[in-house]
Amino acid sequence: MKYFKPKDLKLYCFSPVVMLGTCIVEIAFALWAIFRYKMNEAGRLVVLILVFLAIFQIAEFNVCETGWIDSLLASRLGYVAITMLPPLGIHLAYALAGAKKRPLLIPAYATAALFAVFFLFIGQALSGHLCLGNYVIFQVLPGSVWLYALYYYGWMIAGVRLCFTLQSGKLRAASALTGLAVGYLAFMVPTTTINFLDRATIEGIPSIMCGFAVVLAVTLVVWVLPKAGRKR
Repeated sequence: MKYFKPKDLKLYCFSPVVMLGTCIVEIAFALWAIFRYKMNEAGRLVVLILVFLAIFQIAEFNVCETGWIDSLLASRLGYVAITMLPPLGIHLAYALAGAKKRPLLIPAYATAALFAVFFLFIGQALSGHLCLGNYVIFQVLPGSVWLYALYYYGWMIAGVRLCFTLQSGKLRAASALTGLAVGYLAFMVPTTTINFLDRATIEGIPSIMCGFAVVLAVTLVVWVLPKAGRKR
């Protein structure tokens, strides 16, 4: 078993110490949201997004530094956590807009459930990991990579577009939807840019993307919740 020794860690953009720090920030944000706001539908979804982001960060930290739980199990749980982010974003967009008709919701959650089952129960879905100095590469079944990328980016782009199409005359709801779109773009665009500049980073997309996701967490608590939540 490996033990976390802060003095032995170098601070890179997505190094283990940053993973742990990001996890702490996201959990703190989730707790703050729970105690600061009444948990309406939007509030509950914000908290879930923050918790799932934190789960992936602690899963990465576990496989690289601690071994508190089996590394493969941690990888599987981490992948399930990030798999839920696109449908949760779409769900939150509908909640912020107060939309009664939600045609994208069932397809989004259904495809997420399929990938969650795949990562949890299919033996070769995840076979290992490689901890680099700056991010983690998870060894995913090769034939599934492009399908997962299509799922992830497809629903993320659909969610961002939905944020803008759902905007109406209600200024607070429109502002909250804009904040959600900005939050998701804030960790999609930098990751895509890094992959474009350095093709070797493509295998580390989940790790790099969730490193930038702290921007999404900040956006949710300082922009979206103040517009959509009700203070206690």
